[in-house]
Amino acid sequence: MKISGFTIIKNAILNDYPVVEAIRSILPVVDEMIVSIGDCEDDTEELIRSIGSAKIRIVHSVWDPALRKGGKVLAVETDKAMKQVAPDADWVFYIQADEVVPEQYHAAIRDAALMYKEDKRVEGLLFNYLHFYGTYDYTGDSRKWYNKEVRIIRNDPAISAFRDAQGFRKGNKRLQVKQIPAFVYHYGWVKSPELMKRKLKNTGIFWHGDNTDFQEYLKSGDFFDFNEFDSLEPFRGQHPAVMQERVRKGNPAVQLDISKKKFSLKKRILYWFEKKTGIRPFSFRNYRVI
Repeated sequence: MKISGFTIIKNAILNDYPVVEAIRSILPVVDEMIVSIGDCEDDTEELIRSIGSAKIRIVHSVWDPALRKGGKVLAVETDKAMKQVAPDADWVFYIQADEVVPEQYHAAIRDAALMYKEDKRVEGLLFNYLHFYGTYDYTGDSRKWYNKEVRIIRNDPAISAFRDAQGFRKGNKRLQVKQIPAFVYHYGWVKSPELMKRKLKNTGIFWHGDNTDFQEYLKSGDFFDFNEFDSLEPFRGQHPAVMQERVRKGNPAVQLDISKKKFSLKKRILYWFEKKTGIRPFSFRNYRVI
């Protein structure tokens, strides 16, 4: 069995992406790792080369500025990078630049990939998600955060990135997937208020383009208000080994009061129902569990 990993990245240093940690978190699982580097304004390539793994193969790409709406350029770049994986790979493992797979799930991931290798009905493997917010101490637990997503897909040229590359589809059809007992930790919202605002201004153009509201946003202050959340809960687990150095440096200077939930009545009922049953009704799913 062969698993090829891949990711896309642009301006990792300017936007403080934990891409080194993301890559290192799946290196033990994959047989090769494709890193597609966009046209950067910083030393992203040197940062990737510092990982020093023979599994890594760097490719280069120029991101099309005409595709800066709805995240389309991210899907295009994801598809371009996916075409670089080894033709004989059975599975393709996609990791985003701010996602990390904890090491305790490596064996379960390999086992699941091997289990379903010959079952051609299975087009992808579905992971659970935790989204850290503000600091390393809190995770978002409301419906605004997706709680599952496909990160391993079959090496099939008919499969491509969907919308802004959060997930995948085969043509217009949702992928048939199996849930596996593994998590992805998302750290994209753990930054200082200044770095968070800078990142949002730098990357927002990929979703909003020349939208008038976004142009006004670019003129706004230099600090992100982390109090714009509806519900958070304490994280009581352990961060992945590859994240320990960042965690040791301490939390960003963010003060959060998580004692109150900021929900409408409808969302409060749905939140309560999910907490009691583990079921999330009426949510969008870009996959079909089989």
